[in-house]
Amino acid sequence: MNTLHALILSLIEGLTEFLPVSSTGHLIIAASIMGLLQDETTKEFTKFFVISIQFGCILSVMVLYWKDFLLKFDFYLKLFIAFLPAPIFYFLFKKQIDGFLENALTVAFSLVIGGIILLFVDKWFDVKEEDEKPLTNLRALKIGLFQTISMIPGVSRSAATIVGGLTQKMSRKNAAEFSFVLAVPTLFAASVYKLFKYIYDGASFESNQVHLLILGNVVAFLVGVLAIKYFIGYITKFGFKLFGYYRIIIGLAIIILHFAGVKLGML
Repeated sequence: MNTLHALILSLIEGLTEFLPVSSTGHLIIAASIMGLLQDETTKEFTKFFVISIQFGCILSVMVLYWKDFLLKFDFYLKLFIAFLPAPIFYFLFKKQIDGFLENALTVAFSLVIGGIILLFVDKWFDVKEEDEKPLTNLRALKIGLFQTISMIPGVSRSAATIVGGLTQKMSRKNAAEFSFVLAVPTLFAASVYKLFKYIYDGASFESNQVHLLILGNVVAFLVGVLAIKYFIGYITKFGFKLFGYYRIIIGLAIIILHFAGVKLGML
């Protein structure tokens, strides 16, 4: 991996992590096109890299929503309740989830199905801020259960949790913002676990790759800040339909590439 590769992957991660379009699907396509998933040595560092730069995305949320993290204990309780189903679900179904990660068509079909849902979600759930109900512990848990669906690659964590929030009578804006805040413990836990696993399994990295990791986190942070600000403004005015069409196009592109014989490596 060189500096250009790192820049491209960091831009994609920062842009897609918070949009309902699946960062995994985009990173798989980009890394495969750049030839980073074919060689085992390059593949291992690429996997390490895309996990590491999630810390930049986490920081972007904490900077933009720092006031939320200064709230009372009740805020953290709801956040913990919403987060809890994900690790429980992962460790119960780890083998099946890891199996999904080896199948590019799983990503493609998840993108298409999720895209179709986003085409209609604005009509199904049209709650104004003044009409939404308070977020209770039970509603937080239900959003957390939606987040477990995103363990199927291509579903998109942000899409699953935003739709989950909409089903709990939250406005588009507040559902998206809760999704962003929920990303902090979720991405942090997933990143720490996977990084520990890679290192424990004996992965080693050259010293000159450190600057790529620093660069990647800085870029992911800056782009993440811009993506969050843009996304909130856009969905408040226009909803999710555009993202639905986009997901369908990307999903169909992966299907076409797959059946055309283009081998897409998996992260």
